Amino acid sequence: MEKTGSKPIDELIVLAKGGNGLAFTALWDRHIGQLSNYLKTKFGNLGTYEVEDICSRSFEKAFRQIHTFDPSRSQFLTWLCVIARNTALDSMEQDRRVHPKSQIVYLDDEAQNSGMEGIADQTSDALNSLISTEDEEEKTKYIECLPELYREVARRRMIDGMKYNEIAEAMDLELNTVKTRIRRAKKIIDELRKEEDDV
Repeated sequence: MEKTGSKPIDELIVLAKGGNGLAFTALWDRHIGQLSNYLKTKFGNLGTYEVEDICSRSFEKAFRQIHTFDPSRSQFLTWLCVIARNTALDSMEQDRRVHPKSQIVYLDDEAQNSGMEGIADQTSDALNSLISTEDEEEKTKYIECLPELYREVARRRMIDGMKYNEIAEAMDLELNTVKTRIRRAKKIIDELRKEEDDV
């Protein structure tokens, strides 16, 4: 039996299949390092931001598709790596279509810290915008629409106004994990707002 932490993986999977978001968050915490290393090894051209983004998107897909996972056919990590591989290939193909001659642009602090040239993210930062302009009821509405994996970090950022490092310490998470979850929460909220605007 594949075990990790205080619960075996198969028990967490059963709970996640039943809709338990905390169980899926536990699966994230147990596998994020291995998945990140897999992507870095498999796709050496990906930067830190791309790897973290693909990891988050892969876990989102896995959460939505958890009911299709069959432990008799493969281990959870293997299934997750297949999802991540396909997500990475789709992402790179889309990037090639949108920016056929451009180089990869890194938008996070880690890129700058590792010596790569970073640029400011000029897209609308939904989280920062909501922090300053939306009332608490509006913030709560968007937070409640987020997958469980991102809900608590978004709540602490948007409602409590905590800094990334404060959230990481309070939730006993890696700083990069907090940054990644908030980036994904921002993208989901951007999509929700866009859908509302289109209605």
